[in-house]
Amino acid sequence: MSSNSDAEIAAAAAAPSASQEVAEVLAAAPPPVSDSASSAVPNSESENNPSPPGPNPEAPVGWPADGKLSLEWIRNLMSVFDWASRNLDPTQLPDVFPVEVFDSLVLCASKILHKESNCVAVDQLGPESTVVVVGDLHGQLHDLLFLLNDAGFPSENRFFVFNGDYVDRGAWGLESFLILLAWKVFLPRSVYLLRGNHESKYCTSVYGFEKEVLTKYGDKGKHVYRKCLGCFEGLPLTSMVGKYVYTAHGGLFRSTPATPKRSKGKKNRRIAFNPEPSSTLSLGSFEELNKARRSVLDPPWEGSNLIPGDVLWSDPSMKPGLSPNKERGIGLLWGPDCTEDFLKKFQLKLIIRSHEGPDAREKRPGLGGMDNGYTIDHIVESGKLITLFSAPDYPQFQGTEERYRNKGAYIVLEPPNFDNPVFHSFEAITPRPKANPFYNFEEVIDSDEELDLASMATSP
Repeated sequence: MSSNSDAEIAAAAAAPSASQEVAEVLAAAPPPVSDSASSAVPNSESENNPSPPGPNPEAPVGWPADGKLSLEWIRNLMSVFDWASRNLDPTQLPDVFPVEVFDSLVLCASKILHKESNCVAVDQLGPESTVVVVGDLHGQLHDLLFLLNDAGFPSENRFFVFNGDYVDRGAWGLESFLILLAWKVFLPRSVYLLRGNHESKYCTSVYGFEKEVLTKYGDKGKHVYRKCLGCFEGLPLTSMVGKYVYTAHGGLFRSTPATPKRSKGKKNRRIAFNPEPSSTLSLGSFEELNKARRSVLDPPWEGSNLIPGDVLWSDPSMKPGLSPNKERGIGLLWGPDCTEDFLKKFQLKLIIRSHEGPDAREKRPGLGGMDNGYTIDHIVESGKLITLFSAPDYPQFQGTEERYRNKGAYIVLEPPNFDNPVFHSFEAITPRPKANPFYNFEEVIDSDEELDLASMATSP
């Protein structure tokens, strides 16, 4: 005989599910952000001047029956994530974005990304085209939403190149990354997502993204995290905008000697690889770049496949020459002479890289700070090297009361040659919704220095 009474059973059957409760709350309360750029008010009387309400987002988000995304679907996704960040506990994210929809989106995006070359060509440009280049985002969802509204959504004539570091540190890395994947699926020839050093197993396990995903998706969290890692592996490394502009997360890369073929005999099958001595380092070619194997969870810092690590982790220097990046333990440092050599050799005029926020730049004598979201690091005969950072008031979580209060920025490249950068700086959207960090920000270093290389998985 059951211990439950008929009344208890009936009450349980009539009780609304978590998704139903979310839907009811959504219907009752308008979201805080409308579809217009003016709704995102950067640092202006914040709490006393709330954003005007917009149309209610529709949740839970469903996958289109025909499998084709639309502008309306993406706009709703952005509204749902914004609303959820302000009104729901992180563990309730599956109620508005079910894991089945996540699977469909990541599968579609991964199929597109894995087919792209290591250096994607953004060359379908016409006299009406513009190209928007975006730097580090680091899970700052609301600043990303403002940026997209401010720059104008991607379209057939408005191209976007994102330079990586979508996740970690900020509380909404997953939502930020999913929004960008949706844009990629919708407009695969107008939106280009490059890999950053934080799109890796090591960084996401240290700086919060893994814990964020496990928290938000609970018993499905490991599945969601694995799918994200697989998608990270497919992200291209660099882009070429038109004929004259090279973009990458970290920057330049070395030439790597050809790997010797293995002997067919039983003896001497093991190959001892000696990394190129620093005194003989030289800049690599685009042919070498496109032959590099990018499908590694953590780009190796030793062995023969060094180009992915260089592209993702390297930094400019004011000191001439090309040398190992001893501060980070992976990648390179390159001086103004190397910038000139690279630009001249490949007939380029501009390098746009990211990778360094205000915390990292504070420790880099001779290079500009990140107060305005960008710095012009090298001005040489053939052109310029620019560092671009798109996460304002970074990092979101900080152990000290004194903050950098940096602006974020994006760059617009315009015809005819798309080599004259127009900078757009913006302040952080305030107030940010209250959130708990997903990593121990008081103990973890801020600028990715002194990496625990032993814990990074090496891939030959």
